[in-house]
Amino acid sequence: MPRWWRASRILPAVLVGLLVATLLVGDRGRGGAARLRLDVTPAVALVDQPLRIRVNGLAARERAVIAADAEDHAGRVWRAEATFVADANGVVDVSRDAPVHGSYSGVDPMGLFWSMDPPDGDASSFAPIWPHLRRDFPVRLSAVGGGREPATVTVRRDWTAGQVSFTELTPAADGVRGLLVLPPPDVPRRRGLLWFGGSEGGVGGLYDAPLLASRGHPVLCLGYFGASGLPDSLHDIPLEYFVTAAELLAPYSGGEPAVISYSRGTEAALLLAQQRPDLVRAVVAYAPSSVVHLGYPYTGAPAWTYRGRPVPSGPIPVDRIDGPVLAIAGADDLLWDAPSYAAELLLALGGPPHRVLLYPDAGHGVGTFPYLPSKTVHQGRTGEQTHGGTRAGDAAARRDGWSEVLAFLAAL
Repeated sequence: MPRWWRASRILPAVLVGLLVATLLVGDRGRGGAARLRLDVTPAVALVDQPLRIRVNGLAARERAVIAADAEDHAGRVWRAEATFVADANGVVDVSRDAPVHGSYSGVDPMGLFWSMDPPDGDASSFAPIWPHLRRDFPVRLSAVGGGREPATVTVRRDWTAGQVSFTELTPAADGVRGLLVLPPPDVPRRRGLLWFGGSEGGVGGLYDAPLLASRGHPVLCLGYFGASGLPDSLHDIPLEYFVTAAELLAPYSGGEPAVISYSRGTEAALLLAQQRPDLVRAVVAYAPSSVVHLGYPYTGAPAWTYRGRPVPSGPIPVDRIDGPVLAIAGADDLLWDAPSYAAELLLALGGPPHRVLLYPDAGHGVGTFPYLPSKTVHQGRTGEQTHGGTRAGDAAARRDGWSEVLAFLAAL
């Protein structure tokens, strides 16, 4: 038998033996104890998609601390951690097990994500770099227990799936201030969405839009005050401005768009649907109002105008709205009485196909998409605002409410 032939038969067996030995040794830490293994799936996912987090290699009933870290747009590292007890097989499964203590309580597969805190205790919400500037952000997960070496995994949270495009819109060139976010060319096109916020000002929906566009929705993120080329405050905003935005979006939408709005913006959304039912297919109203309020800050000036005249304060007329309205409110909203406003809307609209989603323990931060850190106190344009609810309540509302909104939009 040729020597080279014997070597070729013997070498694979030797390599297999060495590999098995390496794996056995590799699963052992100091003192021969099994090393921790942190499994997170999927490693790459959209920001609004949940993950499964598991730790293997613990002793039965041994404790492990799992932590999550992420960096916001200002470079601050937010962190959450929780202590778990392994099962009889030495496994911790975050989707099955409740922590014995930590930054959140109860069984919650994504509790480590929404319960992160900044190092300085700032009450503002977590804000990553804008998605149109950076399309993903990393979250580092780690696990320690029993004196073993820590196990770490970094997952990528994506704002877009596929080739989502971003086009800036300016008052000079387009008649509106905003960002047009279009789906990848290979994704089936769904209903277009006009997205604008409330009294915070600026361009709304910049984080939401790429997630919606990834699912086929063209989105126009609109600003109507508090941005370059726009009024400084929520006073005397012409409803015709929103008409211009809806007409601009319509060619990308394949028909009249739906409107998504938040808080004070829901007044404009409902007024637009009332005055121009031919332009609005549906309305999603987060923390809604059922009445027209004066402008903000409160100076006595109107918030809205139509055909050059102030829109009077009082109940918003809804008798001409020609599409479904989905209102979403937190039962513990302390900024304003969104639960009552939502109930009044449903009564005025006359029931199905219109719906109200009311979430206990959620406040004014009832929306929108889930799995980012949130706070119940926010820095508004005129100072600190108490939004009510609990972080866990808001997180639960966003998890359930977002799936309801996606289903609502997909059915249009």
